[in-house]
Amino acid sequence: MTGSPRRTAAITALALLAAVAPLTPSATAAPQALAAADAPADLDLSKSAAQWIDENTLAWDVRGDAASTELVHARDGHLTVKDGELAGEGRRIRLTPAAGGLTDAQREKYPHLKGYAAFTVDPRDRDQIRAALTGQLVAVRSSEDGTLLAATGVQTQGVLDDLYSARATKATLGPHFRDGRPTLAVWAPTAQSVGLELDGKRVAMRRDDASGVWSVTGARSWSGKQYRYVVKVWAPSVRKVVTNKVTDPYSTALTADSERSLAVDLGDPKLAPKGWARLKKPEATPLRDAQIQELHIRDFSVEDRTAKHPGKYLAFTDTASDGMKHLRKLAKAGTSYVHLLPAFDIGTIPERAADQAKPDCDLTAPAPDSEEQQACVTKSAAKDAYNWGYDPLHYTVPEGSYASDPAGTRRTVEFREMVQGLNGSGLRTVMDVVYNHTVAGGQADKSVLDKIVPGYYQRLLADGTVATSTCCANTAPENAMMGKLVVDSLVTWAREYKVDGFRFDLMGHHPKANILAVRKALDALTPKKDGVDGKNIVLYGEGWNFGEIADDARFVQATQKNMAGTGIATFSDRGRDAVRGGGPFDGDPGVQGFASGLFTDPNTSKANGTPAEQKTRLLHYQDLIKVALTGNLADYTFTDSAGKRVKGSEVDYNGAPAGYAATPGDALSYADAHDNESLYDALAFKLPADTTAAERSRMQVLAMATATLAQGPSLSQAGSDLLRSKSLDRNSYDSGDWFNALHWDCRDGNGFGRGLPPAADNKDKWTYGKPLLTSASLTPGCAAINGTSAAYRDLVKLRASEPAFSLATAGRVQSRLSFPLSGTPAETPGVITMEVGDLVVVFNATPQTQQQRVKALKDTAYRLHPVQTKGADPVVKSSSYERGSGTFNVPARSVAVFERG
Repeated sequence: MTGSPRRTAAITALALLAAVAPLTPSATAAPQALAAADAPADLDLSKSAAQWIDENTLAWDVRGDAASTELVHARDGHLTVKDGELAGEGRRIRLTPAAGGLTDAQREKYPHLKGYAAFTVDPRDRDQIRAALTGQLVAVRSSEDGTLLAATGVQTQGVLDDLYSARATKATLGPHFRDGRPTLAVWAPTAQSVGLELDGKRVAMRRDDASGVWSVTGARSWSGKQYRYVVKVWAPSVRKVVTNKVTDPYSTALTADSERSLAVDLGDPKLAPKGWARLKKPEATPLRDAQIQELHIRDFSVEDRTAKHPGKYLAFTDTASDGMKHLRKLAKAGTSYVHLLPAFDIGTIPERAADQAKPDCDLTAPAPDSEEQQACVTKSAAKDAYNWGYDPLHYTVPEGSYASDPAGTRRTVEFREMVQGLNGSGLRTVMDVVYNHTVAGGQADKSVLDKIVPGYYQRLLADGTVATSTCCANTAPENAMMGKLVVDSLVTWAREYKVDGFRFDLMGHHPKANILAVRKALDALTPKKDGVDGKNIVLYGEGWNFGEIADDARFVQATQKNMAGTGIATFSDRGRDAVRGGGPFDGDPGVQGFASGLFTDPNTSKANGTPAEQKTRLLHYQDLIKVALTGNLADYTFTDSAGKRVKGSEVDYNGAPAGYAATPGDALSYADAHDNESLYDALAFKLPADTTAAERSRMQVLAMATATLAQGPSLSQAGSDLLRSKSLDRNSYDSGDWFNALHWDCRDGNGFGRGLPPAADNKDKWTYGKPLLTSASLTPGCAAINGTSAAYRDLVKLRASEPAFSLATAGRVQSRLSFPLSGTPAETPGVITMEVGDLVVVFNATPQTQQQRVKALKDTAYRLHPVQTKGADPVVKSSSYERGSGTFNVPARSVAVFERG
């Protein structure tokens, strides 16, 4: 609003309580007042632009002087701006401008507020603070004559932490049991009242004023009972006091579709599968050696005819199924972990089978390039049984749709049986966790945290709206109690479900301090005390840098560069993009890379440029891959393809350093994951159209080899070794079983040609994809599928059995790993030769046999590694070595490993 009229009183409703202080300007206010005409008024109470950052300080992005600045609070929440004046009954807290603004310590804690003006709470009004936080809060500025210059709502995350976190972070929240008696506790410092609705009856709860925690202890008979909290609280998103009936954010069990929490003790022996207490895990693999299969629980078995429990947790106990047989083969070769896409309580899947929609058409009938399949799948997608699961509703309860019965504790038992099944097959279990956002916020039906402490758990922007840079309602783990929830939840998964590792979705949206606190808490778990060795639990995540917190705008983030040296790995996109070509968001998907024919086997896409431009880009891609093979080490020095001596950090990756790691294990290599097109589909777009199925198989293995044979951990999307396709779908998060299911039997194909992928995320690529989907060369048979898988397992076996691929320090990588032909006239576009320890590895991505002469190795004996000599790939067996000249001969589209001796 502009042009505010004068007012005769600061609050027009004059029937105020006798205790309300008069709204005359503070004696300590700035002496100069602005006239209403000197600056436009900002009188929008739907925004919360002021931030109460600690008990004594309000930060507000305002300029100029005012006669008075105050906080006005009203328990009933009826404050409004009417005709340019503040209307409604309220009490005031006087504020004094702080000379010099925020202190250095405050600017360090809140760097995004460093330019804000600071106001100090008048000592005479500090006794009102806790009461003020339980109602509506408005920050107001007024001129000397009472004209309202500015009015806005107030963000309170900082002051809540300042007042309550010291005690609250030490509290045990959720249901916890002692001698069979449950105590239920919830943090709700701004609530006017909190009650417990237990089995349909209301039970009073007690508030601890020091912590803001409400709790109640019940009888043994409460065990297993349904409950919700009844929270009366001011909700800024709807600007009124509401009474919410809401489940427990610390729930350990739920009824179907998360309608009620259940008072359940996870330590109850009835919830432990046979042998759970004596579960023997595979030997722990250090993170730097981890070979990881990324797997979606439903994808794994929903179309496996040999599975007894398709689409369920218990499919991992079906030892005779094709899927479990395949996982055991991978484990025998050296795969160490299965990474499960989100398996916590998901907000977008109906948990009862009877409520799950199914496509109402024959998906097998339309042509391979038809629009019909995607149209039919899309029609039922919102209500079907499928979602990747990045939609957290309750963070510490297993998803019910994967259980045989979602209405109770079967999900707890069966999740544990799944862990047993994987461990018994030689595989440790990693869980994909998503603490960076919630499925909903505010007063939405599926909002939980925001209904209990509105405006606290979600990250707010400058105007008080919820940040959504993660796709959904962002959380704020920089706030003490959200950070605590992250730590407490992960400790529960580790201790109670014996999960062996965690992958953080959008980890860069977490403070580095929060992720290090997770590491510290897990490290404290011991077999004797907790039944698990927390030091063996691996942690890695997406260290992407974007959004409102980018470049450490609000805190030091858990990004790629910041996590170096912590022992917590981040995904490295450097090698991925160089191997595939281009990036995930190219308008033309035909942009080629090292393993997709750039320069050496060009396609028809004009986006690749001239032959000279292709060659230049290919050699740069080779430098990116060399850095990736070192484990993305920042300080590793080598001669680049231009003949210049450089560090890994000096190689350019889209304006950022290619090398960012401090030690092997800081960066996780991969050629594909659930995001973006599968590797097979990416190569389908990029390789020349006439590339045969056998040649595509070889390029698939070559691409996967660049991650598998790199220093540090590597990850592969499950089924990539079987040429897995999603029919060119670049974002299959809600594309149903039709596009996502794994096919373990080669006779069922690899998923290619199931129709054009869903229009919402793929229609702009349909013109590129349509001619591919009917291509015979892109529909591989059993020879290509099984051959790819066997060749990949040989590489995993090589990786696991050779210490040269597991160098423990950056110094050892520098001294033991080199690229002898890099930057010399002998460097071949499309070929990378790496010497590591007593091995020489040649990646030949070209369509011709290549000779790599390493003069320094002349007269040194080498032979093709026995794993490949005895392995499954007949082509690579033709590789040879000429000792007299130090020349390695490697067939087209092959990766060959030679050993000295």
